[in-house]
Amino acid sequence: MKRALTAMATLLFAANGTIEAQTTAPQVLGRDALRNIVQEQCVPHWLAAQAPQPCVSVHLAADETLADGFAVLHDRKGGAHYLLIPTQPISGIESPLLLQPGTPSYFAAAWQARDVLALDLGKVPRRDAIAMAVNHIQARSQDQLHIHLSCLSPPVHDLLQAELPRLGSAWSSLTLNERPYAARRVGASLLGTDDPFKLLADHLDGTTEAMGEYTLLVAGMTFADGPGYLVVAGTAVPGAERLLDATCAVAR
Repeated sequence: MKRALTAMATLLFAANGTIEAQTTAPQVLGRDALRNIVQEQCVPHWLAAQAPQPCVSVHLAADETLADGFAVLHDRKGGAHYLLIPTQPISGIESPLLLQPGTPSYFAAAWQARDVLALDLGKVPRRDAIAMAVNHIQARSQDQLHIHLSCLSPPVHDLLQAELPRLGSAWSSLTLNERPYAARRVGASLLGTDDPFKLLADHLDGTTEAMGEYTLLVAGMTFADGPGYLVVAGTAVPGAERLLDATCAVAR
């Protein structure tokens, strides 16, 4: 944790150069941009000098290998919008690696990294304003798994709050922006064990070949019986990133 905080502080002193690198690199490197930025820039910089640029932070296992590690990068579009990117190659939501025992819960890691939103907002938004999203294959521009970390758009936030009383721990139908989704609750202490990728695979009755057609949204929630999350999945819908708002208007 201390090393991660040092990395974040280092970013603040180098913000101008970092933003420039993040704005141009994805356009130059194509669909492998995020993988290259993390593996060829952020990780080497962190190992050499505990300076993660152009990432905000780098988190590695004790043996400092790429397995199980991740980096946090400011999204090139700006605002309170960050990306959690595994340091090992994982193509996206369709990757079988995400369903294997022992693979880290990257959604849980993204939630733990939510303090990074304070870099843009001056404070960490309240729980029910924060959300994480993974796009389906057709809605993404990168072939390295990345979880979008930002705020819910105000209309989506209001609709989810209105639907909370009827949603439970089993999958239920949900309409967002006039599109069909499925949603279920997850307890606050269970995000690491009830990994949303695995929950979706179970929902599909083990038909994991269809995983790439789905998009996932995981939103922080406060239920009547305590804090938790709402997991929302949809197919034949826009990428869940579209449900986020980098201005964090709902938190202001």
